[in-house]
Amino acid sequence: MASTPKTLEEIEGMRIACRLGSEVLDYITPFVKPGVTTGELDRLAKDYMINVQGTVPATLNYAPPGYPPFPGSICASVNDVICHGIPGDRVLKSGDALNIDITPITKEGFHGDNSRMFLVGEPSILARRLSEVTFECMWLGIAKVKPGNRLGDIGHAIQQHAEKHGYSVVREFCGHGVGRVFHEEPQVLHYGRPGTGEELVPGMIFTIEPMINAGRREIREMPDGWTIKTKDRSLSAQWEHTVLVTETGVEVLTMSAGSPPPPAIVLPLLDQGAAVPA
Repeated sequence: MASTPKTLEEIEGMRIACRLGSEVLDYITPFVKPGVTTGELDRLAKDYMINVQGTVPATLNYAPPGYPPFPGSICASVNDVICHGIPGDRVLKSGDALNIDITPITKEGFHGDNSRMFLVGEPSILARRLSEVTFECMWLGIAKVKPGNRLGDIGHAIQQHAEKHGYSVVREFCGHGVGRVFHEEPQVLHYGRPGTGEELVPGMIFTIEPMINAGRREIREMPDGWTIKTKDRSLSAQWEHTVLVTETGVEVLTMSAGSPPPPAIVLPLLDQGAAVPA
């Protein structure tokens, strides 16, 4: 099923929602330190979205078919948790690697979906390197976004870079179209062959959110019905941006004052039409 490009009105609504999504991560950053619980981070993020931004957390009570309602306003995935970590009593300690995935919904109904890695206290060399490579993977995928390219070009760039460093790409979860609907077409795989998949056209909006494991790519689902971990208990990392295909390239919508800038490795690859910070 092909995706539907957004209208100019929808694009402007998504620019606002995505900036707000990134600003929640800016807000939460100083609170991520040893001794805090993931539940406290959830409470802070929820309060900020509802009482400061006037938005609604998309994940709270989100229940797609076959899933119980998700109990958190953020996903908090620590160490070997790949995605969908439920916030709670887990106390963060120095050395933990945490992904926070957050999606506010504006009054107009637009979803601003993004996530970042946070390295708590003094991280291990492996955790730091895995996070860096995953960040590079995301941006190498973003650099492939322009009219005429295909979804397979994005996945191939991500897979090639991850595997070059000895890491593996999770295949059961992927990026997705987003707008007034949380998850819509297209599905954006983080692996694949160049020149395959749906052609990119101006107005498409979707996430690029590679999940990269330090060990093997196989997963295991926890009894809560949501939490996904690496089967071999290796570390996992994820970064996520929401992007817009423009007439000349790509616009990264989930950028704000606190967003990490693109890595040096990707700067020569970004087209002049790419709207990202210098």
